[in-house]
Order: sequence, then C-alpha cells, then structure tokens
Amino acid sequence: MLRLTLETNPYARLLLEALKQSGCTVFNDRHFSCENCDGCVSGGFDAATSQIVLCQNNIRQQSHMNRVVTHELIHAFDHCRAHVDWFKNVKHLACSEIRAANLSGDCTLMNEIARFKFGLKGHHQTCVRDRAIRSILAVRKVSKETAEKAVDEVFDACFNDLEPFGRIPHSKADAKRAYKDFQNRDRYTANL
Repeated sequence: MLRLTLETNPYARLLLEALKQSGCTVFNDRHFSCENCDGCVSGGFDAATSQIVLCQNNIRQQSHMNRVVTHELIHAFDHCRAHVDWFKNVKHLACSEIRAANLSGDCTLMNEIARFKFGLKGHHQTCVRDRAIRSILAVRKVSKETAEKAVDEVFDACFNDLEPFGRIPHSKADAKRAYKDFQNRDRYTANL
C-alpha cells in the first residue's frame, strides 16, 4: 500500500517533489518505517530520525494509507523548510498539525460524513482545528486547554499557509492540478 501511495497518489508525489526541491530528498527505504503500533494511532513523523512511521496494524485501506502518508509528508516538509521545534514549542507543533489536517484530505466532506460529522458553514475550518488539537494531545503530554490555546494562536497564519500545494486540495482532482502547477512553477517564474 505504501508503494502504491508513493507512486500514484498526487498528494504524495507533489510533497516528495517539494521535499526534493527543498534539499530534503526522501528515500523510501530510509525515511519510511512500517511498524505495529499501540492504540488507534495511524502514523507519525519522528523528527529525531526524519522518519515517517506507518502503523501497519491500524491501516487497512488504501485511502487511509494515502491520507496518513500525505499527513506525515506535510510534517516532513515543514521540518525541512521551517526548522520546526517539535519538542519545546507547542505552537510549532500546532502549526504543522493545522497544515497537515488542512492539506492532507483529512477534512474532506466524504471523510467527515464517514465520521458522522456534518456541517456547512465553516465546517472545514472546524474540522482542521479539532483534528489539530487531537493530534497535539496524541503526541504531547499537555492539557486540552494548552493545545486549544496553541492552535487558536497560530490558526489563521497556518491555515492560510498552503505550501507546497498553492490551494487546499479538496479532492484528488485538486491534488492533480496542484501537482501540475507545482511542476510548472519554474516555467511561470522564468518568464517574469
């Protein structure tokens, strides 16, 4: 499933290309580890080793693998370009979790319907906020209030940081367009 995601998923392909252009080339055998995990965690980014851990016992569908890999590649991209202080600065963690929830497809309408969460106005932002808080609580021993405060303080800036996609990809078609735009980015700026 990992190989299929890396070869065919437009979200993952765009992020792998963006990481490479940022000087952080990803090698499948070095930067991905499939392991058994406790609880209902699906994956994580280990900043100390620059490795993405995928919980093979908790990922059973290709669509889930696609979302987890994309989510964790966004963390890897943030680690590469922004020098995130994952361990001491909860605002840095909050920002990357907001970006990952916003850009990975975690909060698409279909995923939210599958979670029995419905809403129209501002629902995407609510989903991103809630998932970022949940992710912080899953990886850090902080109070819910601390996680909420960190998310609230950085939400607008991080929600609007759409790199490297340039847009919020609400579907695979959006991700494919974003990937094409990313590939042609240098052609556009070369003509200026």
